[in-house]
Amino acid sequence: MHRFYLEAGRCAESELRLDGREAHHALHVLRAKRGEPAIVLDGAGNELICEIAGVLPDAVELRVAKKNFIPPLPCRITLLQALPRGKIIEAIIQKSVELGAHRIVPLLTERVVTRLDDRSAEYKREKWRQVAIEAIKQCGAAWLPEIDAPTSLSTLNPQLSTYELSLVGSLQSERRHPREIIRAFEMSNGRPPKSVAVWIGPEGDFTPNELKMIEASGALPISLGRLTLRVETAAIYCLSILNYELNSV
Repeated sequence: MHRFYLEAGRCAESELRLDGREAHHALHVLRAKRGEPAIVLDGAGNELICEIAGVLPDAVELRVAKKNFIPPLPCRITLLQALPRGKIIEAIIQKSVELGAHRIVPLLTERVVTRLDDRSAEYKREKWRQVAIEAIKQCGAAWLPEIDAPTSLSTLNPQLSTYELSLVGSLQSERRHPREIIRAFEMSNGRPPKSVAVWIGPEGDFTPNELKMIEASGALPISLGRLTLRVETAAIYCLSILNYELNSV
């Protein structure tokens, strides 16, 4: 069944209208026809089962037959990802959506090559948001993750302690398996964490000073196994573990 995205504010009525990018995809890629079923996701937990009621030259009209609400996952997982070279971040965002990430924060760290002014950062954010939208349509996720504009550690600093559990991928010797840390939290609190942050460094890792800052905020160093992983592999590895341990049903 075809899946489309509409902002939550446009999904309140019993009749919906696709235009712009979504209409173009429906008309020229999917060749949507009147009477076909379709699903509309609003990114805020609602899944609308629809029927295509009309096909216009530049728009598609939908009639809502049923509305389902999908609750959010038990644990809000935030990925704080140092910005890698090229388009690797797009693949990371796509996989993060599939693995249930609640928020993705691209970081501009000392060893990140890319440097962006405010205008370029906002342009990138909107582009990455579209990657996330395409990902929820592909996998059927009801919740669209928050995508931040690229930000520096110093700008982010006041937010560092807002997570119940914070983890940082580390190559240092003083590190533990993430499962061990999660179990310790459960023993201390009588429940799993409701919000977790995981930090992944750039090519070359965080600098020692950056690691000190991240760990000083409460982040615990975790092992990513015996091998040195690429940036994108490290992100997927951590999100897979957290999704399995905290959000699998």
